[in-house]
Amino acid sequence: MLDEAGHDFLAFYIPNALAVRHSVPFLPVSIFTFQGWIGSLALALTLLLAFAPLAFRGQQCIRWLGVVIAILPGILNGTWHILPSVCMKRMMPGVYSAPLLLLSGTMLLNSALEKSTPHWTAGAEPRSKT
Repeated sequence: MLDEAGHDFLAFYIPNALAVRHSVPFLPVSIFTFQGWIGSLALALTLLLAFAPLAFRGQQCIRWLGVVIAILPGILNGTWHILPSVCMKRMMPGVYSAPLLLLSGTMLLNSALEKSTPHWTAGAEPRSKT
């Protein structure tokens, strides 16, 4: 988030989003203001934090949500920040933090697809029902 905000992501995104909207009118492409964009990111991070206790318990529904989160905002978003930099031969907004997105998305995907007990509870004593 800081990488994109610090490198004026919206100045790159908005003209491209308008061009896509003009070329493919049926594709819903959002146009953000800075406040709306930061607010959306803050809301997303807050929701992820709220789901953390369920994720640490290894809830099955949260594991599948973890797969979606790993792929969309993790792996695909990280890749999408790197590819324009390679194609345009210059550093684009978000490229510095993209490797962290790829790494965390891959780790989350691996953890969410793991069939065994989550590693953070392995070897833990079962809770008594008293």
